[in-house]
Amino acid sequence: MVQPKAVEVSSTTSVPGRAEIVIVGGGVVGCSVAYHLTRLGRSDVVLLEKGLLSSGTTWHAAGIVGQLRNHTTLTRMMLEGSALYATLEDETGLSTGWNQSGALWVASTSDRVVQLRRTIDVARAQGLEAHFVDQREAARMWPQMRSEDLVGGVWLPHDAKANPTDVTQALARGARAGGASIYEGVKVTGIDVVRGRVRGVRTSHGDIECEVVVNCAGQWAKAVAASIGVTVPLYSAEHYYVVTEAVEGLDRTTPTLRDPDGFVYFKEEVGGLLMGGFEPNAKPWVASEDIPEPFEFQLLPEDWEQFAPMMDNAVHRVPAMEEVGVRKFYNGPESFTPDHNFIMGEAPEVLGFFVAAGFNSSGIAFGGGAGSALARWIVSGEPDMDMTPVDIRRFASFQNNRDWLRSRVTEIVGLHFAMAWPNREPESSRPIRCSPVHGLLEQAGACFGTKLGWERPNWFAPEGTKPVVEYSWGRQNWFPFAAAEHRAARESVALFDQTSFAKYVVRGREATAALQWLCSNDVDVPVGKIVYTGVLNDQGGYEADLTLTRTAWNEYLVVTSSGQAVHDLDVLRRGIDPERHAEVVDVTSTYAVFSVMGPRSRAVLQELTSEPLDNDTFPFGSSRLLNLAGVTVRANRLTYVGELGWELYVPTEVALEAYQRLMEAGDRHGMRLGGYYAIESLRLEKGYRAWGRELTPETTPVEAGLLFACKLSGDVAFRGRPAVEKHRRVGVRRRLVTLQVEDPDAYAWGNELLLRDGRPVGFATSAAFGHTVGSVVMMGYVERTDGGDVDAEWLRTGQYQTAIGGELFDARMSLRPLYDPTGERIKA
Repeated sequence: MVQPKAVEVSSTTSVPGRAEIVIVGGGVVGCSVAYHLTRLGRSDVVLLEKGLLSSGTTWHAAGIVGQLRNHTTLTRMMLEGSALYATLEDETGLSTGWNQSGALWVASTSDRVVQLRRTIDVARAQGLEAHFVDQREAARMWPQMRSEDLVGGVWLPHDAKANPTDVTQALARGARAGGASIYEGVKVTGIDVVRGRVRGVRTSHGDIECEVVVNCAGQWAKAVAASIGVTVPLYSAEHYYVVTEAVEGLDRTTPTLRDPDGFVYFKEEVGGLLMGGFEPNAKPWVASEDIPEPFEFQLLPEDWEQFAPMMDNAVHRVPAMEEVGVRKFYNGPESFTPDHNFIMGEAPEVLGFFVAAGFNSSGIAFGGGAGSALARWIVSGEPDMDMTPVDIRRFASFQNNRDWLRSRVTEIVGLHFAMAWPNREPESSRPIRCSPVHGLLEQAGACFGTKLGWERPNWFAPEGTKPVVEYSWGRQNWFPFAAAEHRAARESVALFDQTSFAKYVVRGREATAALQWLCSNDVDVPVGKIVYTGVLNDQGGYEADLTLTRTAWNEYLVVTSSGQAVHDLDVLRRGIDPERHAEVVDVTSTYAVFSVMGPRSRAVLQELTSEPLDNDTFPFGSSRLLNLAGVTVRANRLTYVGELGWELYVPTEVALEAYQRLMEAGDRHGMRLGGYYAIESLRLEKGYRAWGRELTPETTPVEAGLLFACKLSGDVAFRGRPAVEKHRRVGVRRRLVTLQVEDPDAYAWGNELLLRDGRPVGFATSAAFGHTVGSVVMMGYVERTDGGDVDAEWLRTGQYQTAIGGELFDARMSLRPLYDPTGERIKA
């Protein structure tokens, strides 16, 4: 790795007094954003780098560029970046070191083989080439590898390698050719914010007035953002690799080799090997605020003790590693995020402040596509793809705590190569956010998962059973316990603690008018009425999926999912015209939520209140304050499990007492505690959609089968209405369906390939075992690739299958819920 010299950048001691867009950070991502902004016609762009271009973490990156990811947006970014790197030299005249030599992943356990076969299914669903190879073929492709203990592998022929410094310099030259100005040796010392909006940056060489700041500062991005109160949860960890002397038989055509069971990877480097890894217990470095100055083209001290387990595994996999000399040991810190996905988007705290950082050792691979996606976001004002997995608004402020982050990054680094178990939960930095009855749930045997820091019961272990998940690709150890909770909701009654729901109050004399524009459904309803609605973007895609309860003429209680708390609050606040008399207040911590669901739920609640709960007095879709044995709660009659039931919104200070009284009454009716795994199987049988899976910014009400939640019969305008009307008029190329796998022994988790008449047509957005119907239930979008409309007739005439771990299973398609399609039970 050679330290670069500045290429075609300004060396003046002053900076312009004004620019439209200022980019902070001259690594591969910052240069990519600048490049793509100029390609979109924005030439009034200034990029500031306090050292030299690529001098942060870019210069010591390994430069491995994959293509396949488990989310279509991430794969699209990788593909766009690959296409850019392959042609950038022709455009700019600077080499990128692009080498499409492919990649081989190998497996030494049967569980890893299942994961790799699922990888192939995901590739087919996304239109990418991937091939399973047996032990003999893997050995032929990588003859220097010990292979007798392997049980298979995956060959990805279009994966590649690039030189990080060369890519950065080529992007910088392209950006400058498009009109951008690049300044090295200029440090940003502050950012000016006026009334919640960016107004300029202060630098070591003068101030720059601007409308947009793009934070691409790498491992310094957290500190840059924190200076103006923006949450960018990053923490640096040490990352190691070695470069060896020449190894016989290696050349530029040698594929990248990944051995995830050994936590290591290998890449040919000038005839030798670049070997690194991602250990399960990583070594944190320092918080963003504590990085020493200057820290340009610097490495940390060698740590052979920390590296030893990976070195031992590398020697086992490639025996030549034991004899060949090591030219250089690299210990270059890189920043990691709490969930192993990078951070992108406009900060909810400050308008005009965009972030692209925290690439978790994948900055080169993602840099080209991510820079393009963010540039389009900046120019258009909203993303044009589903950014759910990387959206900055998926994090809350508590996740910016340095101690919390330090603990989490120790675990996160290892997720690069850890087994990608379905429903895997993080173990570090927990617990942090708890329901008022958390302790009682723990005593009852709850096995907790986490969502935006909330501890939520996934299932309950019976007495004598440890509430610990034993991960596998098939039925896990909690299966019979979640089944019992499922049946309790279907046949008698269950109580679910859903306190983690995000909750807001929208109020003001123009609250109704503001929400009528934002919401697809009609919210001008009587007080006490509940409305299910989407919040759409201009393309008709879902920005949020909400339940609104009108609690007064000028007030609504808005409820959304736990993980969308920051995102949906931002959507509401941005969507309400500041000139309107309406405000949004986050009241999530004000209420606990206990959902009492099942045929006997009415009997349980009736023991605690003298107020009538019959259909005439308290119909489905209505809400009112209810006296439950001396505790006043808001009772909402609705359901996410497909049964008679009520969600009870209980003031936090009385939640413990209300819970105990509910449990006492429930005991007399056989009430059972239920967790989120049961909710998942219940809602899939009923065909209820989930945000981030069935509903995304790229899915519309027509595709999702939710036109009933759009006010199209009248002339009330709402955002996205023209797009929805167009989709309804001209038809769509994909629709959401439910599939029931015919084999009762099959088990699926979601993201499985779907086939119609033997051809890939999509993937499962969600999957779970339906304990009422007796087999796996999936939901997913079936797409028609010939350009025709996906109507009901076309859907019904196909024969459907799903690929689970490489094995095909027949499935029955339905456009109606498999369970209670007429909704009689929820209105009982």
